[in-house]
Amino acid sequence: MPRFRNRYPAADHGGGNALKWMFEFAFEKWQPVEFPLAQNRPAWLAANRSEPSLTWIGHASFLLQLDGLNVLTDPVFGARASPFTFAGPRRLTPVGLAINQLPPIDLVLISHNHYDHLDDASVRRLAQDHPQAQFVVPLGLKVWFAERGITRVVELEWWQSATLGAARVTSVPVQHFSGRSLRDRNATQWCGLVLELGGRRVLFAGDTGYSKDFADIGARFAPFDLALLPIGAYDPRWFMAAVHVNPEEAVQIHLDIDSRLSVAMHWGTFRLTSEPLDEPPQRLAAALRAAGVSEQSFVVYQHGETRVLNFAADQPAQKKATA
Repeated sequence: MPRFRNRYPAADHGGGNALKWMFEFAFEKWQPVEFPLAQNRPAWLAANRSEPSLTWIGHASFLLQLDGLNVLTDPVFGARASPFTFAGPRRLTPVGLAINQLPPIDLVLISHNHYDHLDDASVRRLAQDHPQAQFVVPLGLKVWFAERGITRVVELEWWQSATLGAARVTSVPVQHFSGRSLRDRNATQWCGLVLELGGRRVLFAGDTGYSKDFADIGARFAPFDLALLPIGAYDPRWFMAAVHVNPEEAVQIHLDIDSRLSVAMHWGTFRLTSEPLDEPPQRLAAALRAAGVSEQSFVVYQHGETRVLNFAADQPAQKKATA
């Protein structure tokens, strides 16, 4: 069984460190936070074929509408990010757009196989309800889909591209790991995904620690019209720094790839780490000020929020979708 490695050295994230962190995390007290859920308009999304729009479903799940295509990222619609229905991280903020409210899906981008990014029931339902949907997955994951009868799957390794109709998708290296059990750690690859469509370039960063990979991505693809970047699940740093960026590092990624507009993800949906649930957006705002970056160029959505993307403007601009 192949074992994949990150391209650049990173601190150890497994073994004894994992056991130490899991023990500490199990006994931590935390303050629940309720996040407002935006009022969505599924009928507008279903009818929309002309306005570029972005909807945050929650965590790393987005619906991107661009050049007439409907694109999903890491779709997780379940109540838990777990192999079990009775245990594991539970969804703390409702799904921003229900799976039965989705418009016809053309393309599904999967970054890696962790349970908060690849949900068995969700992809089965998507394949059933949207038989035209094409899944793009990292190297080694195609067989997992085939075992579930899902065959419209393109598997890419780092820097490999595929042309799917009008869209071009490239797998790009990020710093993380993979595994759905104790026996398959790093048996499949993990990645970010670059989508080129309608003259626009979008980065879905997936799940990542900070590394020189982003300078490399920037050197090959910058500038980006849109980047979907994680800002949460970063504490404690002695353990999480290798695999999850904090808001300050997310701002550095925004700069590394020369993103015209970045949108925050990977926070406020599941409790995966030790930082307060509402801290990531606050730290992001402070990090943007410290870096001299406009808050309009790296924004935070409400769960379920849809915004129309104004790519034609000289400066990043968005407006709420109307019915």
